[in-house]
Amino acid sequence: MSQTVRLTVAQAVVRFLAAQRSERDGEQQRLLEGCLGIFGHGNVAGLGQALLQDELAATQAGERPGLPYVLARNEQAMVHTAVAFAKQRDRLQTWACTASVGPGSTNMLTGAALATINRLPVLLLPSSTFATRSAGPLLQELEHPVSADVTVNDAFRPLSRFYDEVRRPEQLPAILLQAMRVLTDPADTGAVTISLPQDVQAQAHDWPVELFDERVWHVRRPPAEPAAIARAAQVIRSARRPMVVAGGGVHYSRAEEALAALCAATGMPVGETQAGKGSLLHGDPRLLGAVGSTGTTAANAVAAQADVVIGVGTRWQDFTTASRTAFAAEGVRFVNLNVAPVDAVKHSGVMVVGDARESLVALAQALEGWSVDDGYRDEQERLWSSWDAEVEAAHHPSAEVTAALAPGLLTQGEVLGLVNELSDPRDVVLCAAGSMPGDLHKSWRVRDRRGYHVEYGYSCMGYEVPAAIGVRLADETRDVFAMVGDGGYLMMPTELVTAVQERVKVVVVLVQNHGFHSIGSLSQSLGSQRFGTSYRARGADGRLDGQTLPVDLAANARSLGAHVVEVEDRDGLVAAIHEAKGWPADGGPFVIHVQTDPLVHGPDSASWWDVPVSEVSELTSTREAFDAYREHKTGQRAYLRPGDPQ
Repeated sequence: MSQTVRLTVAQAVVRFLAAQRSERDGEQQRLLEGCLGIFGHGNVAGLGQALLQDELAATQAGERPGLPYVLARNEQAMVHTAVAFAKQRDRLQTWACTASVGPGSTNMLTGAALATINRLPVLLLPSSTFATRSAGPLLQELEHPVSADVTVNDAFRPLSRFYDEVRRPEQLPAILLQAMRVLTDPADTGAVTISLPQDVQAQAHDWPVELFDERVWHVRRPPAEPAAIARAAQVIRSARRPMVVAGGGVHYSRAEEALAALCAATGMPVGETQAGKGSLLHGDPRLLGAVGSTGTTAANAVAAQADVVIGVGTRWQDFTTASRTAFAAEGVRFVNLNVAPVDAVKHSGVMVVGDARESLVALAQALEGWSVDDGYRDEQERLWSSWDAEVEAAHHPSAEVTAALAPGLLTQGEVLGLVNELSDPRDVVLCAAGSMPGDLHKSWRVRDRRGYHVEYGYSCMGYEVPAAIGVRLADETRDVFAMVGDGGYLMMPTELVTAVQERVKVVVVLVQNHGFHSIGSLSQSLGSQRFGTSYRARGADGRLDGQTLPVDLAANARSLGAHVVEVEDRDGLVAAIHEAKGWPADGGPFVIHVQTDPLVHGPDSASWWDVPVSEVSELTSTREAFDAYREHKTGQRAYLRPGDPQ
């Protein structure tokens, strides 16, 4: 008879998670690095007690806890921390996140959506109401009139790649195994949610000891079918102007060297998605930079005439295709190399379902001896040289541009350029929302495969500060520069306190432009005159167009325990970046506060994004914008091509 050990459900969860490991290419690591959490009545006596017991036992033994605990300040933010950690670790490791019943748990919904959309693993342990119903819903007074077992945690279902609830202890082993399967699945990973009723967490059960043995989860590299590689190679060999679009799957598969070798041999140029940026490093002759709505003019010019487009590890986000206008050649064909069939089938592409690295190696063998002509290679280099000069001008604005700025203001391009130039090649730039992701996508010069971290699948304001903590926890040998505007900062500055408590060095470049830079520009282009996008007081007529608000974000960051440097000119920013680089590794958060002019924009991508404009309006500006919108709509393509074999 199997031996058993008597533990609560929560204690069993903690002990099980501590024993899980992931493995790929012979390298093993902990699957769960630790647990981020905020305790309330729903989990303080369950998971809270279990984590305390784990920590005390480890302390007494002089060892690391099986599942180290970190106190977060915001439930959404702790999911961002875990997701950023997982991304930096190429999805081979992540964190668990626990929250109390009701609003604590549902605060994690945004983080769940972000994780699943970006295909990044995170384990969520939201507390739930009493399974026995011996008490009421306990501050979660959702009472569904026809289904009494519905709770607010059911909102996690559509946002998770796996969801289940432990209503009896006997259910736990099967649920945990399924959860680990999804966390380590390269095609189907995302948010994994195990709902834990608060009474069940504290319930004791006799568990088989084998449940807590170390278990290694192999992260597979499925090879593509040879026939699919052959079909793809046949289509590519027919091309005169092929183009590769590199997505996040290149990084997660660690396929950068395989991609570089393929493109060096064939001369095929590479455009990058946000997640795929850095697939080729700055200076590679085949790199054309970002493609799509936030792309470079070099990549978009080639995309417009490409006859075959090879997507590698991309899910073809709307910005990547510029709302289906980027790839404009008549009869353009797609080849999709992707571990996920749902992405490989898009745009009627030739499907190559398999690991990105293995597929690229196989494709290189199938294309041996084939190359584009020299004229196409020369064209790529001319286009890139022209674009790079535009970036240089944005990073080093002319005397005419700087003379027009108000005292104390810099341009956003100048700020990004200085951080790029003065940070180390291995440092990480991080961003998520506003105008900066677009400017970074276009102009940041990536010098290390893991040096660029922009969340653009969900573009979640407030991601930057907590995510910077996750990246730094994933690799303490790199400095992290979180680029965040005042709008994003105000969404979630609280994790600065977590960075202070855990002595995590993150560098936050807080760009103050008194409003929403990106949406202000978009509003203007759509004829809405920047309405509701500036942080201003109401004027005499009641409109929000008065003086800028007297909000002191530098003082706010300082009050949360961060070291803050306020920048007044270019020389001050240079000095602040140097000081940040010299800041101690355990010195906690370092905030650089800099003001920019929101009306000075970065280089234009010569691209488009489909945002509908009011079809009728009394505003002349809106009517003119609608005419332009209607013209752009004529360039959209269905990207449906019959006849290519699958």
